[in-house]
Amino acid sequence: MKKLLLLTFILGIFFTAHAQFPGGFGGGAKKVTVTGRITATILDSLTKKPIDYATVSLVTVKDNKSVNGGVTDEKGKLSLQNIAPDSYKLMIGFMGYKTKTVLVTTTPSKLDNNIGTIYISGSENTLADVQVQGTKAVIENKIDRMVYNAEADGTNAGGDATDVMRKVPMLSVDINGNVQLRGGAVRVLINGKPSGTMATSVADALKMIPAEQIKSVEVITSPSAKYDAEGSGGIINIITKKSNAQGVSGTVNASAGTRQNNGAFNLTAKTGRLSVNTALGGNFAYAQNSRVVISNITRVDNVVVNDVLQDGYSKWSREGLNGSLGVDYDFNAYNNISSNIKFNSFSNGGPGESSFFTNGVKQINISDMDMTFRNMDWNVDYKKTTKKEGEEFSISGQLSTGRTPQNFSNTFIPAGATSGKAIERSNTSKNNEYTIQTDYTYPFTKNSILEVGAKGIFRTIKSQFDVSAQDFDYSQDVAAAYGVMSFNLTKKLKFKGGLRAEYTSISFNTKANGIQKNDYLNLFPSAILSETLKGNATLKLSYNRRLQRPGQNYLNPFLNDSNPINLQQGNPYLDPELSDNLELGYSTYIKGSIINASVFYRRTGGVIESSLTANEAGTPLTTFINVGNSQTYGFNLFGSYNPKPKWTLMSNIGINTYEVNNTTNNFSTGTFLNYNLFARSAYGFGKGYNFELFGVVNSPRRTYQGKTDAMIFYGASFKKDILNKKGSIGVNTLNPFTKDLHIQTVNNSIMNAVTINQSSNIYYPLRSFGVNFSYSFGKLKFTEKKKIKNDDIKQDQQQGGGMGGGVQQ
Repeated sequence: MKKLLLLTFILGIFFTAHAQFPGGFGGGAKKVTVTGRITATILDSLTKKPIDYATVSLVTVKDNKSVNGGVTDEKGKLSLQNIAPDSYKLMIGFMGYKTKTVLVTTTPSKLDNNIGTIYISGSENTLADVQVQGTKAVIENKIDRMVYNAEADGTNAGGDATDVMRKVPMLSVDINGNVQLRGGAVRVLINGKPSGTMATSVADALKMIPAEQIKSVEVITSPSAKYDAEGSGGIINIITKKSNAQGVSGTVNASAGTRQNNGAFNLTAKTGRLSVNTALGGNFAYAQNSRVVISNITRVDNVVVNDVLQDGYSKWSREGLNGSLGVDYDFNAYNNISSNIKFNSFSNGGPGESSFFTNGVKQINISDMDMTFRNMDWNVDYKKTTKKEGEEFSISGQLSTGRTPQNFSNTFIPAGATSGKAIERSNTSKNNEYTIQTDYTYPFTKNSILEVGAKGIFRTIKSQFDVSAQDFDYSQDVAAAYGVMSFNLTKKLKFKGGLRAEYTSISFNTKANGIQKNDYLNLFPSAILSETLKGNATLKLSYNRRLQRPGQNYLNPFLNDSNPINLQQGNPYLDPELSDNLELGYSTYIKGSIINASVFYRRTGGVIESSLTANEAGTPLTTFINVGNSQTYGFNLFGSYNPKPKWTLMSNIGINTYEVNNTTNNFSTGTFLNYNLFARSAYGFGKGYNFELFGVVNSPRRTYQGKTDAMIFYGASFKKDILNKKGSIGVNTLNPFTKDLHIQTVNNSIMNAVTINQSSNIYYPLRSFGVNFSYSFGKLKFTEKKKIKNDDIKQDQQQGGGMGGGVQQ
């Protein structure tokens, strides 16, 4: 706590110094002439895709003197600051495109000029190499990330964020919604920041988000020290749809199907310097039977002492509602403030019935379950720029609250009886999180940029049990500071490196041992070398150190006995994972085709995995432990090719090894090979007709105690543009030739003379057919504001409770 107070004191000095020296390192206060800004969005005239890294120069009309300039971002957006009132020529150039000049004027009464969309056309000798005519690229490669444009993939309609994740290259998603990036754990952000919906279960949080609300998914494999250190495999950032245009604009999406129904509405109203946006979404999944068969065999000295078979079903439904309201205001060309409040409410559960055969004796279990997740996130962000292009200071605050009441009931009826005794359990968790963050960017030159910042996170978790005389209280405070420097080593060789320090203070109580404390300090270096080769090819070498702190469900000691042969419990004594990551990547563009290849190595200490053990009565119990250390080698290859101008083929293959060792226990799993495959074909017939096919294969997933079967997902969509291309209507299907997805998980636990063999077979109703509709009104263009980014917690990505270990529809 002393170090947290010290951080607060340092931040106070930082803020005071910045107020006294608004020009950054330049010294005393400057006399600033009243200026404005010029903004625009640069698009390809044929594909309507954003042109990123286009070079823009601003020259005066009267003497052709250059006064400002810059490059567009990944969305084609340009913003030139500190522009004095005058008449200018905006000159736009990009390799392979014709240079375009646009006349622009600003006046003392109208300092800001939003030009809107500017289209530039390819030169004659490059038009034949345009990747797709009339369709947006689904996959884009950036220097530090791969971007999956979900809104350009028609097969997503009618699904949720879990369905979207299954189609993102390099990701693998299992039957419960657990997400891995190249075999490693990930941190999931929404619009660049954490959400209270992720505090309990990432899998459940992803099911709350209708696919129609997702614009894109960013897969960041080489985060710099500016990011929180969480995520041994990297970071996934889900970008939701929003707009920022003069006047009123928005989108409406609706889908209905045999598995799930979604609705989403987004609206933005902007006038002058004020922008207000709101979003509302909902989803409902029909109750369908999920069959579960679990077999537990317990042996002592190789003699069977307990043989239990469970065969039954759960009939769960899911429903969710989410909404947000945001306000953004520019005081002038240098100062901006924004605030956003977001809420989520999600519930799932329902009845179930199972037959139990314990050593041949039968009984019936009538079960019911209700799990609710309610979360609210509220953030306020202030950003200040100066006359020096690229200099920026920001301060952000965020409050996140979450409530997760859970209720379980089981009625056990002996064979031949008509009634039995009901056992009820409940657990309510309350999660509050407060964050303060500041960042400062100073460009010494155009290519030499310094980034520094500090952050404090204060978390409290209270878990109330109905069967415990003592509740579980947990607090975690994190103080962090970072510095990152970017510069060019040569004309084509760029370097970006930095160091992040994070101090963690933990306090918690347990019924058995009272108050416990655990404090630790970690340093996280990062470095990226990137060289531009001939033909627009790029070679990248990166290193970073990452961390995984256990999240709420990993720690919560609540004993979930809703399934009497599959008990579940968290472990408050878990240590964090620490990993070192090394990656070598290559990307190139060849006549409209994209090739991206990478090899990587990751070493992780203190790997956290679920562990099958037994309680004092010998009943199987699943909890979490630090298994040992692992080394992972991997390879990823992505390619996109256009056999014809309107036909796009793309594929991704990812391969990585799995191996865990523990020298203390003289334990090793051996080395196994995991893989995931993704393929997509999209064809535009013209006149607004588009057809798509996709397929995903995830290999069997290994753990230190067993494995889970491979999974195959495939689907198709047909879409027609309507209403002057402002709307679309379509049909889609998922796994149409397979009613249920059958997944088997086998675990084997050996504890001295006791051996437990557990086999779980889940029949998950996945096949679906649906129709969808979307409509856009107004003039849409997407923007992002800098927000708080808490990405330091390892989340429980498994649904707890319910029959059969918590499989959801």
